Amino acid sequence: MDIKTGEGKIIITPIDDLINWARLSSLWPMGFGLACCAIEMMATNASGYDLDRIGVFPRPSPRQSDVMIVSGTVTFKMADRIRRLYEQMAEPRYVISMGSCANCGGPYWEHGYHVVKGIDKIIPVDIYIPGCPPRPEALIGGILKLQEKIRQSDFRSA
Repeated sequence: MDIKTGEGKIIITPIDDLINWARLSSLWPMGFGLACCAIEMMATNASGYDLDRIGVFPRPSPRQSDVMIVSGTVTFKMADRIRRLYEQMAEPRYVISMGSCANCGGPYWEHGYHVVKGIDKIIPVDIYIPGCPPRPEALIGGILKLQEKIRQSDFRSA
C-alpha cells in the first residue's frame, strides 16, 4: 500500500517482506572449493558474470558469510572442517551444493571409501546444482533460486 504525504511517500509493507528483501539482496557466500567445481565457482565470481548486480559479494570468512557454496569432492577428512565452518556462520545461513561430487559423491562414490556420499550427510543443503562440473550459469541459477526461497520464507523461522 502506498500513502502520499506532503513531503514524499510513505510505503507500508509487511516486515517479513522488508527483511527478506534485505537478506536476498545481500548474499555473502563463502566459497568452499575442493576440486574442479571450484574453478567454475571462481569463474562465476570473476568480472565476466558480475554477481554484484544481484547482490552477491564473496567473503573469505565464515563469520562474515551467510551462504556456503560447497563445490567439489568432499572426503571424510574434510567433512569435519566443513561442519565447523558451517557452525561458525551466523544465522540465518544457507548452503548451496555445487556439482555431482558434492551432491552425491560423483564418479567416486562407488569405489571411493573416503568420499562422502553427498554433503547433505554433513550439513543441511538448501539448493542443489547438478553437473560435472556445472557451468557458471548454473551457479547463478542456483543463487537466483536461493533468493526466491528467501523471498518466500518467514523471517522469524530462519
